[in-house]
Amino acid sequence: MKSLLPAAASAGVLLSLAAVTGCSATTKHAEPERQTRYAAVQGEDPSAAKAADTAPRGCATAASLPLPKDFPATLPVPDDAVVTSVQHRTGSRLIVATVVRGGFNSALTFLHKQLPKAGYTLKEGEVEEDDAESNFSSATVNGRWTLQKMPDCEGGVYLTYLTSTVS
Repeated sequence: MKSLLPAAASAGVLLSLAAVTGCSATTKHAEPERQTRYAAVQGEDPSAAKAADTAPRGCATAASLPLPKDFPATLPVPDDAVVTSVQHRTGSRLIVATVVRGGFNSALTFLHKQLPKAGYTLKEGEVEEDDAESNFSSATVNGRWTLQKMPDCEGGVYLTYLTSTVS
């Protein structure tokens, strides 16, 4: 593991993640209780909820769900990202799960270059062989992104954004 943080700071990251997401660090990859397809939650055409269906092996097979209107307009998202779910949580928190293609390193490079260009500061992150995460902030948004290689989708990476507005 190539940790970018000392052990004490790593513990702070995990506590921050638990506070921001309302979940424990041990369940960060578990399916949330209230996860629903964004289109269905918003009362749109039920067929739109199937836009982000996945193949049996996990790769996204159809068009992306739309980004919600309250997703930060300045937050960079890879062009090929397929939005697979959107969750609204208490405290103006928003979780947007996506699948991107092109590989883990490409997605990681995108986040490390494009977020700072868009005015976001990256902090308290770490990179391991198959996953990475980092907190980020701007004058109006606090958040966290996570990346995880998809074992059953060649070149596929789960990219999840958790955002909340700065009070």
